[in-house]
Amino acid sequence: MSIDVIAALAQVVPVLVQASSDDGALWLLAAGPAGGAATYWAFFRYYRNTDKSHEFERDTIIAAQPVQGGEQIVDTIERTRDSNIDGDNSRKHRGRVQRVR
Repeated sequence: MSIDVIAALAQVVPVLVQASSDDGALWLLAAGPAGGAATYWAFFRYYRNTDKSHEFERDTIIAAQPVQGGEQIVDTIERTRDSNIDGDNSRKHRGRVQRVR
């Protein structure tokens, strides 16, 4: 859409320049919107990367491999009725939190 606006301004500006060949004020008035449109188009192109293409499926391809490794039991706890762990300090907040000095 912005390219269409710039193209339209590019067609209008020479006509305005010819119409105001004896008066330079109209050319100066047309320079403002043309500069604004050009600046808008430059920022749009810079931030939207309209001149670059990115194909997600091609650029981010990862060759998957099967998971390797095995399972090894490290430790087992059986038939326990204790719901807490040894060294539980959840109720001793003064012991957990140390003052900053």
